[in-house]
Amino acid sequence: MKHAAKTRCQWCGTDKLYTEYHDSEWGSPLHDERLLFEFLILEGAQAGLSWLTILRKRENYRRAFDGFDPRKVSTYSSGDVQRLLADPGIVRNRLKIESAIKNAQRTLEVVEEFGSFDAFIWRYVDRQPVQNSWRSLDELPSSTKLSDAISKDLKNRGFNFVGSTICYAFMQAVGMVNDHIVGCFRHTELQPSRRPRRTGRDVS
Repeated sequence: MKHAAKTRCQWCGTDKLYTEYHDSEWGSPLHDERLLFEFLILEGAQAGLSWLTILRKRENYRRAFDGFDPRKVSTYSSGDVQRLLADPGIVRNRLKIESAIKNAQRTLEVVEEFGSFDAFIWRYVDRQPVQNSWRSLDELPSSTKLSDAISKDLKNRGFNFVGSTICYAFMQAVGMVNDHIVGCFRHTELQPSRRPRRTGRDVS
């Protein structure tokens, strides 16, 4: 008997890399310190580009940025900037590269103050994902008052490439909001009584 295909959010199309990301990562609550930093940097790198472009470069980014260890990235020198500008596997934009280094430094300051970046960022939703019930992609916002507040806070702390739209995309990616449309199989899976918790390593 042939099984019916899974119904997904239409934005991921049929590209295998994109559908795997949709099915296993996007919208799943994330509490892994390194991955949170990774998404913060990659969402900023996406500015002006498609997310699929960044996904295809993701492993190159992990290699180039020492596995997104913020302690290592925070110590990058001008020589590292030149190395990264010469790396064809990533987006070779000086502002975005320098921003990643600066954001690593600011991330460590947040960790010093709050104990972890996870504790800092998830306090905005009281550590519980916002459960939305969008019926179509047209209903999804590009930013909200909450992403405005997060953006303002990050900017005040010295982070770059953290506008409200980037912050909302980050929130969607790390599961602070469940923005899978109603009808998508992941919308149901990520309801509080059913969803798994993504955990992992600390920065330290």
